[in-house]
Amino acid sequence: MVERGSGAVTAEVTEPELRRRPVQQRSQLRLERLLDACAELLDQGGAAGLTTKEVAARAGVPIGTLYQFFTGKQSLLAALARRNLGSYLARLTRRLDAESPRDIGGFVDLAVEEFVAMKRAVPGFAALDFGLTGPAPAALGDVEHLLDLTIDNNGTVAQLLHQLTAKHLGSAGGGPGPLALRVALECADAVLKLAFQHDREGDPALIAECKAVLRRYLAPASN
Repeated sequence: MVERGSGAVTAEVTEPELRRRPVQQRSQLRLERLLDACAELLDQGGAAGLTTKEVAARAGVPIGTLYQFFTGKQSLLAALARRNLGSYLARLTRRLDAESPRDIGGFVDLAVEEFVAMKRAVPGFAALDFGLTGPAPAALGDVEHLLDLTIDNNGTVAQLLHQLTAKHLGSAGGGPGPLALRVALECADAVLKLAFQHDREGDPALIAECKAVLRRYLAPASN
């Protein structure tokens, strides 16, 4: 389940199912340890070198415990991507509540800033944000639907961001539609990938250019 935080958006999504959802706190902590271990190993070797055996060992749990929750690597990556999306939406919602941007430009700035902040600080986020950021190993199968079984990753994110713009900009701000946000996400992916290609903190000039491109593209929707 994508946790979106208090006051954040909600959406009907058809999520890939865990084998077993934790009920007790101890089971939840084990699940979180497994996701933390997965993120750390992604930073070290990327998705191609990731194995469930290594994840279980890093988390300090038997391999059988991992398979109580996950069917394999794809299931594990899907859960981590959903956790990342939940964290991002919660962070962005807090910024929006605190700063109350009045137009799409202000929304864009906050959305990019929170994404960049997670790229810099959140383990594994450079390799897997809301989907894999690099080439996917063929053995993983379909990695375009980690967040939702029926909609691709960026399509899912675009729908959720559309809900956020509608909530925070309303009729006065005239938030853009899901298709425009989907196109904006594809543009942002490309520019921010370039920004972080040779700079772990992200090239400030390219980050600023990303904001400018998205502002210019999305601004007509507010007229």
